[in-house]
Amino acid sequence: MQTILGANGNIAVELSKNLPQFTDKIRQVSRNPKKVNSSDELVVADLLSYEQTEKAVAGSEVVYLLPGLEYNSKVWRENWPKIMKHTVDACKKHNSKLVFFDNVYCYGQVNGVMTEETPFNPVSKKGEVRAEIATMLLSEIKSGNLIGMIVRAADFYGPNVKLSIVHSTVTERLKAGKSPQWLGDPKKNHSLTYTPDAGKAVALLGNTATAYNQTWHALTNNEKITGEQYVQMALKSMNQPTKKIQSLSKLGVRMLGLFVPVLGEFVEMMYQYEHDYFFDSTKFEKAFNSHPTPYQSGIEATMRAKL
Repeated sequence: MQTILGANGNIAVELSKNLPQFTDKIRQVSRNPKKVNSSDELVVADLLSYEQTEKAVAGSEVVYLLPGLEYNSKVWRENWPKIMKHTVDACKKHNSKLVFFDNVYCYGQVNGVMTEETPFNPVSKKGEVRAEIATMLLSEIKSGNLIGMIVRAADFYGPNVKLSIVHSTVTERLKAGKSPQWLGDPKKNHSLTYTPDAGKAVALLGNTATAYNQTWHALTNNEKITGEQYVQMALKSMNQPTKKIQSLSKLGVRMLGLFVPVLGEFVEMMYQYEHDYFFDSTKFEKAFNSHPTPYQSGIEATMRAKL
């Protein structure tokens, strides 16, 4: 049995599509789980409850932790440590391997390339929480109490990925005939992980014994791409001419946050769009002789998908 804690999110769905090549026993766990594969087992559970988490994990060989919490620093501070502790304790009790899908907030602002060796140096409240729960898991692994791994990804893009910045600022706006937007400086490099590539990578890592007790970066195109280039590729895929990009500064995002709370929560993360943001997955590519989807192909698929 392989169990997904946090079913039906963007990466959870892509992971679920890839797991049948490794197992025919997949358990989807969330407050409202849905089947991705016809044979999926559904379990309703609240990960804030240890008892419910423990029951959901029981009988699992591999557990994937990738729940989506409300994008709110207070919620993250209160709930993420509980979810990580409940999951770790449940996996230890049932001798389950744990695969934690993470982001790069714990790294903070990196002047150069983000790799698996990049030290934790969070510069945001959300980054501090991510560093805390990652450290909690790594400590359990180092002490020999748990077999696990961390898989990180850059910001997402992909078909039907609605909970991403590029969806709301580029995909959604272009399909509505509006001018594209970009947070921060559209001339800065900003790596993006294609969600089908991420799902493929997590499934493969979770089913490779030698991949455990390590940190990995999910398969991500290593070509440098700026906001301007992303927008132009999106326009090209729609056979539309070049359009002027509306750049949203930190002040602009802060003001919009007065009306759209989630944007207010994003202000502390603006450093990711004001500076070059380059994510490297060479370790995975070499280990599995795998190649990421080219940006043009991924953007074309993203723009073709129905909203």
